[in-house]
Amino acid sequence: MRGAAKGGKYVAFGEFGLQALESSWISNRQIEAARVAMTRYMKRGGKTWIRIFPQKSYTSKGVGVRMGNGKGTPDGWVAVVKREKVMFEVAGVPEEVAKEALRLASNKLPVRTKIITREEAGAQTNEG
Repeated sequence: MRGAAKGGKYVAFGEFGLQALESSWISNRQIEAARVAMTRYMKRGGKTWIRIFPQKSYTSKGVGVRMGNGKGTPDGWVAVVKREKVMFEVAGVPEEVAKEALRLASNKLPVRTKIITREEAGAQTNEG
């Protein structure tokens, strides 16, 4: 998981985003905990985008199982997040509410993060 993310480095949909500052696996439970923390603080107002998806499975073998006999059973699902990837986006709420909601979400994640705005991230616009 070396290097920065290839895509998803800017706020594409919302006004504020939560950007990873280091690479890690993020489990489906951690993503859901962050989502619940954000939506509860925003009182289900505004709109939230989750830009990561747990599509990689990881396996483990039971305790006390002898070596060999193939691969273990799927134990969970993770999203591979590289640094600079925007994981969550928020729009439709005041700035202080959005920043606090993203701060609460970042406390549920195993990576260091920073809150960015659409302007800071150098958003790609489709103006011709």
